[in-house]
Amino acid sequence: MHYKLAPSILAADFTRLGEQVRAVDEAGAQYIHLDVMDGAFVPSISFGMPVIKSLREITDKVFDVHMMVEEPGRYVEDMCRCGADLITVHAEACTHLDRVVNQIKEGGMRAGVAVNPATPLSVLDPILGELDMVLIMTVNPGFGGQKFIPYTMEKIRSLRRILTERELAADIQVDGGISSANVREVLEAGANVFVAGSAVFGEDPGARTREFLDIFGEYEA
Repeated sequence: MHYKLAPSILAADFTRLGEQVRAVDEAGAQYIHLDVMDGAFVPSISFGMPVIKSLREITDKVFDVHMMVEEPGRYVEDMCRCGADLITVHAEACTHLDRVVNQIKEGGMRAGVAVNPATPLSVLDPILGELDMVLIMTVNPGFGGQKFIPYTMEKIRSLRRILTERELAADIQVDGGISSANVREVLEAGANVFVAGSAVFGEDPGARTREFLDIFGEYEA
């Protein structure tokens, strides 16, 4: 299995955003994770299309857009125009989840669905075969720097079993409280795409990125 790091720019220094994105890009991060928050689905407001469009000009890494907004289908076309490669929407935020997933794929992007810690995996049953990725939230969304919720580990294991049994190739992404100290355990549970914010962006984002990638290399060898 190939493991991918998705540094979340929510934890970056926005006065040096371009510089820090370049640092994780050059260090080998495969994705750039972009948390879009609307202040309704989650309490916080983050950033939107202008920031994403400006960053598209400085990196060709996969733009992994995590839509923490109510009825995200309203913004799919705009996100496509700004350079999104992968859009993840929350099952809890979509009245018609299958319609939004199809909208993303019709736009030429990959589609992911996120589930909050207390949301059962069963909500994905009708749509699982259409997904490129499932995002297991390991904290409640809306704020960076939270601690990993332990019971979500079994959720990761369960989803990996389901995907294996159904012979589905969707990635399992995890987001929340991921660090170099716990990433091995999460990886062994079955995840293969890891969002890390404060664990990457700090004094030396490039070095922190390489630390994660070195850990992944232990399992890919």
